[in-house]
Amino acid sequence: MEGNEQLAALMTEAGFLREDGSVGLKVFARAVGRQAGRTYTHTYVRRWLDGTIPRDEPTRKAITAALADRLGRTVEQHEVGFGGPRKVSPDLGLAYPEELSVGVTVTTGLWQADLDSVSALLTAPVNVAAWNEASLSWLVSNRHDMLSYAGKRTVGPADIAGIRTTTELFDRLDGQHGGGHARRALVEFLRTDLSVLLNGMYAEDVGRELFRAAAEAALLGAWMTYDAGLHGLAQRYFVQALRLAQSTGDRLLGASILDAMSHQATFLGKYREAANLARAARMGTETAGSAIALAHYSAMEARALARLGDVAGCDRAMAAAVRDFERANLESDPAQWFGYFNESELAAELGHCNRDLGRAVDASTYAEQSLGPTPSGYVRSDFFATMVLADAHLAHGNVEQACHVALSALQIGEQLKSARCGTYVAEFQQRLSGVGKSPVVADFVEQARATTLWKPEDARKAPSRGGLPRS
Repeated sequence: MEGNEQLAALMTEAGFLREDGSVGLKVFARAVGRQAGRTYTHTYVRRWLDGTIPRDEPTRKAITAALADRLGRTVEQHEVGFGGPRKVSPDLGLAYPEELSVGVTVTTGLWQADLDSVSALLTAPVNVAAWNEASLSWLVSNRHDMLSYAGKRTVGPADIAGIRTTTELFDRLDGQHGGGHARRALVEFLRTDLSVLLNGMYAEDVGRELFRAAAEAALLGAWMTYDAGLHGLAQRYFVQALRLAQSTGDRLLGASILDAMSHQATFLGKYREAANLARAARMGTETAGSAIALAHYSAMEARALARLGDVAGCDRAMAAAVRDFERANLESDPAQWFGYFNESELAAELGHCNRDLGRAVDASTYAEQSLGPTPSGYVRSDFFATMVLADAHLAHGNVEQACHVALSALQIGEQLKSARCGTYVAEFQQRLSGVGKSPVVADFVEQARATTLWKPEDARKAPSRGGLPRS
């Protein structure tokens, strides 16, 4: 759809807009302003007609009220393309679209349903088959998408730069405060600003950069949704981000999305699927020339295999991660978005693996290396590594040290809105319950209860043996 054709049709029916769109914008702006008790200009109306959905509910209600007043009947928000009450299939977004245009429609539909708080999607479970279909479709695809489009809004390099700058801003917020902090604001940006550009006017070269930026932004939205604990919706966002990435021909970008899917699958206890997703990412990019990407894929595979208890397989994957990491040169690596995957992050991955394999000493060594003498700058990653260190101390019988470190993690977590952080804490609670009562544990629990992430024992939810850091 080019712009908001539903709104245009109703404005025409109500007499606010002629077919050529030459008059009526100011009149409609004043009518909406009277309903809302504020001032709007014709520029606002033009944006709405171009496809921008007002972010605030009072404006959306004022638009429908202005139309209803002129038409003499009730007008619902979904009639003007603003979402609202409507049925949305819980399977929306699970299928990997063959046609790119379908992918764009599905993705924008997911964003809108998310903003509308459609419970069928917010509470949807993950679907293992969707991971398998998406990874296989991406691996075998040889389709060339045409990325030129003749919409109304002309798209240029400045628009693409704006997408990237905004994505970087939200990425920083995510790392510092967790996915639950500004997730909805990011989805609003994607639905209002990005969707208009995807349906704009651009040539092939601009379109390729537009869709690359769109895939990166959609991937971040998936990450933040996953971190917020909305796993079914996050899975659907990952699948659609992968389709956007495929359209650009950037195999490394697509593989990084499979890598993220592996991340989520391990968190949810789907370890075999997680290992396969990491292997698919590596298989699809072995000749792409990115050692740092290969290192990360192997680390993700190792994380899944560690949870499975596959000691030999995990050791092989960890060794491969280290080998590829040591030969990486980030200055020339084509997957420079993995630049955050430094020595500290690699050590964190190895710490997780060794913890899950029951190697407490190795786990504590790597966790301490990850934390290092200098803060990483990634608050959530520091929290994860600190919790791994606490787990390792507990496994080694150092209860007092484990409690001391866990309390430090809980203090770090005070600024984070992350469901994954809560899972790490719940796992530590379970492990700590096996130690038995002691003055040390009692004192720790008393202090921990004052923190946001510590939940009462009767409210503790048993996690699915997962939890992976991303920075």
